[in-house]
Amino acid sequence: MKGNRLSSALSAASIIGLALLWVHQGDQAVVKQDRETDNFYGRLERLRTAYADQVHRDAKQGRLQSLPAPLVPNPPAMEESGEPMVHTAALFSPQAAAPLRQSKTSLVAFDSAPFPYEGTVARTDRPFLNIVADGRRGHRTPFNRVYWADETYSDPRVLLHIPRGFDINKPAVMVLFFHGHGATLERDVQQRQLVPRQITESGVNAVLVAPQLAVDARDSSPGKFWEPGGVKRFLSEAATQLARLQGDARTRDAFAKMPVVIIAYSGGYVPAAWAVSSGRLGNKLRGVVLLDALYGEADKFTSWITGQRAGFFVSAYANSTRAKNQSLEKLLTQLNVPVKSELGPQLGHGSVVFLSTNAETEHRDFVTEAWTTHPIKDLLRRVRLADGGS
Repeated sequence: MKGNRLSSALSAASIIGLALLWVHQGDQAVVKQDRETDNFYGRLERLRTAYADQVHRDAKQGRLQSLPAPLVPNPPAMEESGEPMVHTAALFSPQAAAPLRQSKTSLVAFDSAPFPYEGTVARTDRPFLNIVADGRRGHRTPFNRVYWADETYSDPRVLLHIPRGFDINKPAVMVLFFHGHGATLERDVQQRQLVPRQITESGVNAVLVAPQLAVDARDSSPGKFWEPGGVKRFLSEAATQLARLQGDARTRDAFAKMPVVIIAYSGGYVPAAWAVSSGRLGNKLRGVVLLDALYGEADKFTSWITGQRAGFFVSAYANSTRAKNQSLEKLLTQLNVPVKSELGPQLGHGSVVFLSTNAETEHRDFVTEAWTTHPIKDLLRRVRLADGGS
């Protein structure tokens, strides 16, 4: 047993030694990285991830009897209020299974993120990157806007948030948030729309996963989420990354088993529609929330609503999507689907709610000011978790 512990310690120490040497050697040995992670902190993140992976492998093979203390201290994380953060994943901690004393938030690059995307546009055989000029590849949208891949479709990062008080040992829910047009994760999802803060203040045992879609552009393309099972693969990777952020890779299966609630704002309706129709989430998907987002794809939402009775559907709207919401509500009524116009104390199995807001409600502010202040916080407080879902 002592020999196994010594082997594990030497293995981890070797990784640390080599990685620290790499960190201080400069850029000559560093492959090209995302512009916001090709720095000391980005290399520190890769060091910490390699160490956590080695400990996880040792634990699975029975070579690790107890968890070692972190060999590299955790740099400060980003606050929900929008303060700058260090892009880093957490290491193991002996107290990782206990409720979190502080929120953990990070921007992490995913292999399965919506972008970069080299495939075709859904329902066509046409390549997504359909324009080339001066050596640059880009995408011309149906509205004749041109966005370049290196500026708009190259960010693979995902905003992860685990709120203070989160308990991996209790029933929980994973919130998959799709932002709208003209957005970035830090400036809009975190700082302006306060999505991580709303999840923390809800007091619900929930975690946030928010992928970057088209960067600061008027485009709803879902990229890899067009692919059958693309969202399922993404959530599988999210479970791994959340476990790292939590501080204990052994919690990966618990994150992977969490039910999912999709919340889409504005132009985020397209990836939401493809998630429910082609994401292959099955009964894992326990709810869909559209925040002034029903601009189209009503057939996909209708099929999901009528094809299952385990999940809830909420579409809140202002003037910009009022007509389409009223049209879908009428269609569902004709299909004998019970529809409500107010939120009850709980969002139960099969609940369908169309929630009209005041005519003065601003579309741009809908994630923070809709039928109430901080609507995501209000919705999460109505989600039942006792049975592991809605």
